[in-house]
Amino acid sequence: MSIDGSGSHACEDYFNAERRAMLRTAGRLCALGAMSAPAWLPKLSFAQEDDPGRDLVIQVFLRGGADGLTMCVPHGDADYYTARSTLAIADPTSMSADKAIDLDGFFGLPPALAALKPIYDAGELAIVHATGFPFVDRSHFDAMTRIELGTGNLASVTTGWLARHLLARQLPDAARILAMSPMTNIPLSLQGAAQTVALPDVDAYGFDASWDQPSARAPFLDAVYSEADSLIKQSSMAMLDTLSLVGSFQSGYGGPSHGATYPSDDFGRGMETIARVFKASVGLEVACIDLNGWDHHASQGPISGDMATKMTSLANALVAFRTDLDTDFDKVTIVVMSEFGRRVAQNGSAGTDHGTGGAMFVLGGNANGGQVHTTWPGLHPDNLAENIDLPITIDARDVLAEVLQKRAAATNLGTVFPGYSPTFHGVVS
Repeated sequence: MSIDGSGSHACEDYFNAERRAMLRTAGRLCALGAMSAPAWLPKLSFAQEDDPGRDLVIQVFLRGGADGLTMCVPHGDADYYTARSTLAIADPTSMSADKAIDLDGFFGLPPALAALKPIYDAGELAIVHATGFPFVDRSHFDAMTRIELGTGNLASVTTGWLARHLLARQLPDAARILAMSPMTNIPLSLQGAAQTVALPDVDAYGFDASWDQPSARAPFLDAVYSEADSLIKQSSMAMLDTLSLVGSFQSGYGGPSHGATYPSDDFGRGMETIARVFKASVGLEVACIDLNGWDHHASQGPISGDMATKMTSLANALVAFRTDLDTDFDKVTIVVMSEFGRRVAQNGSAGTDHGTGGAMFVLGGNANGGQVHTTWPGLHPDNLAENIDLPITIDARDVLAEVLQKRAAATNLGTVFPGYSPTFHGVVS
């Protein structure tokens, strides 16, 4: 499932990246016969028991190259306004009704992300700026692939960075969902993990209605495959265990808690699904969700256009999730990231082209929030990468590694990010 498809101003490279992702998904789904969500089911394995020392880590991927200079406005840098004569978000001290919301006297949020300000003020939102993955290029597909595999040396790995984190857990069998995506596909970040399940619709999860006597299906398959060879038996039993486990919390759901209201779009529904599975206490440790359509080469619309709409959806869903979980938000860390940022200067079509450095958001009860973590290079052309891009002064792997070690009890970061030694920046506690 593509969460909020791209707008009409994306480049051909982005559309090609989406097509390749769809083909990758189709390859996984082609083995499905009677199940509504098939080929990834046999990849599920189970863990022994809940681990209170590990947060639920959620990767929110803004696909298309989100403009970090709009999502976290450097209003204290005069060169920002020089470079963006019409796309810049007005200074918080201006008389504009659409001005930035000040965070620290230098950075601010755009109006479309205003809903995140109370979370920032509560210390539950940390922003990392001038960050990114130094091994990527300006190709969407190549950048996404390298980021999700966690390395620039693709010959060295075949698994996603989150998959390697989960595989290092080496957990014995027991009924538990360890990782999930609320989409119809498993993102590349989880490629190779045995503990993954795609769950786009909890209530519709199960066998298609084309078979007769639904109640007889599971016992029938149990009887048929219990005597099969080990690989088929393992996959089939995992499928049946998954059906049983999801079935245990399909009924009785009364909606979000604490008055939370999720947006009615795909991203909002996906975040609600993650919250629902988490609250079911089935041991969820990792979730991945995409929000597509951030490739704004023209008519970017940071105030009232397409980007503003996407930022509003993002913010409202995150706020609803935080409200829904209430005190359990202390057990969650959300990382919002993109494959690259945009160029500092706007182009002639009121948009921005592919860049390098951007911004990451880290949310959770243990985020060292209420601050923007950065080594700000300045936006004067002499300070820019290739004289056009925001330089990367904090490697995004530093942030991901810190989250895994401090909030997910990872003990072998060298396996997760091969060939890289991270530096922590105090983004989480």
